[in-house]
Amino acid sequence: MNAPRSSPTPAPSSCKEAPTRSVSVRGVDFVYRQLGAEGDGVPLILLHHLAAVLDNWDPRVIDGLAARRRVITFDNRGVGASGGSTPDTIEAMARDAVLFIRALGFEQVDLLGLSMGGFIAQVIAAQEPQLVRKVILAGTGPAGGPGIDKITALTLQDTLKGFLTRKDPKQFLFFTDTEHGQREARAFLERLKERTDDRDKAISPRSFRAQLKAIRRWGLQPPADLTRIGQPVLVANGESDRMVPSENTLNLAARLPRGELVPLYPDAGHGGIFQYHDEFVTRALGFLES
Repeated sequence: MNAPRSSPTPAPSSCKEAPTRSVSVRGVDFVYRQLGAEGDGVPLILLHHLAAVLDNWDPRVIDGLAARRRVITFDNRGVGASGGSTPDTIEAMARDAVLFIRALGFEQVDLLGLSMGGFIAQVIAAQEPQLVRKVILAGTGPAGGPGIDKITALTLQDTLKGFLTRKDPKQFLFFTDTEHGQREARAFLERLKERTDDRDKAISPRSFRAQLKAIRRWGLQPPADLTRIGQPVLVANGESDRMVPSENTLNLAARLPRGELVPLYPDAGHGGIFQYHDEFVTRALGFLES
């Protein structure tokens, strides 16, 4: 693995070809990929979902955003090929993400958090207001949001279903069970195979369990004080999210002081931004550049 200790230049324009690099964070190597526009613009840091590694981001979303932005995806502590042990609280994950961002030398960033990554993004935005300029939250909810504490049971149930049916659990967890939803699920899973070289390691069972514990703790916390998040925030989701019920999306948009809601994507679930990748990328870039 190519592993310099600083932010690389130049960056490729496609996540299929972006080299996997690493940076030392207090003696632990965090792996990441950088692509897209170079220069002094504010980079966009992506925070991914439960059990995800670098290869689980939809290439259409990454490449679409990277057409006009510098985009950085990374594996947080203990995830994929990153070293260390995965913490079992969202707050600790947020601290590690901040350390990673600062290790790359950035003084200000934008954040895109999906699902669990959206939990992490909320903590970073609230605790590091000078570091974060704008935030995009997708398929996520606030601490104590309805249904979030049930993600563990649902995930394990559909993981077993996937094993018994020889299908990827994301086909059930991320997409609706309609004909249209399942067609979109299959297309998404095919896109995830486009990168064939230098693929990331799968998440370990130990890290997966730590993430599940962190998510359950997030769901059982008292309702969050979202007034602490003063940055502009774009909120998106499908209308039928089974993992983080879509009412959480409406709740975020209403309670965030500068929240902006993308109309919920029809016949879409937790992976709504992947299913509607063209529309999402257009809206996200417009928000980031406004």
